[in-house]
Amino acid sequence: MMVKICGITVREDALAAMAAGADALGFNFYPPSPRYVTPHRAADLAADIDAIKVGIFVNESPATVTEIMNAAGLDVAQVYGELGYPNARTWRACRVKSADFQLPGDDAAEAFLLDGFSPDVYGGAGKPFAWEIARGLPHKIILAGGLDDSNVCDAIEQARPWGVDACSRIEKSPGRKDHQKMTRFIKAAHSSAI
Repeated sequence: MMVKICGITVREDALAAMAAGADALGFNFYPPSPRYVTPHRAADLAADIDAIKVGIFVNESPATVTEIMNAAGLDVAQVYGELGYPNARTWRACRVKSADFQLPGDDAAEAFLLDGFSPDVYGGAGKPFAWEIARGLPHKIILAGGLDDSNVCDAIEQARPWGVDACSRIEKSPGRKDHQKMTRFIKAAHSSAI
C-alpha cells in the first residue's frame, strides 16, 4: 500500500511523515491553495528525503510542469486538468462528483488519484466520495478525499486501491500537519494493506 501525505509546507512535517512510514510526500504548486509552496521551497523541504516526491499541478502547461519538477527535484506530477503529460511520470487527479464516474482516457498516466469533489478547491477539501466506485477500475488507483485513521481501513476494504493520500483531515491548520493524526493514518493504512 503506497501511502502519501500531501500538502507538505514545513520540513518538520516531512521528516515526521517519513519517520511514521510514509511512502510519498506531496508539494502543492497551485497558487490559490493555502498549502502552496514555490519550487525552491519544495526542493528545500524534500532535500535528502527518501520518498516519492510528488508535485500537485492544476491546469498547468506541460512545459511549466517540467520546469517546476526539475527545479524542485520531483519524481511524479499529480495533475488536475485536461492536458496530457507524456514526458513526466504522471498521476492523473480526478474529482469524483457522482456514482457514474469514469476514468478519463490517459495512456501515459501511471496511476489515477480519485478525490472527493469540491467546487471551490482542487484537493485538500476533506470531502470523501463513495469509495466502492474505485473498486475494479482498470488502473492503479490512489484514494484521496476526507481520509484519516478513522476511515482509511474501510476505504481500503471497499476500494482495494494501490495507494491512499491524506491532507486536510490530518492537519492542525492548513499546511501544518498534526503529527499524531498523521502517524495514526499512516499506520492504519499500512495495517490494512491487502
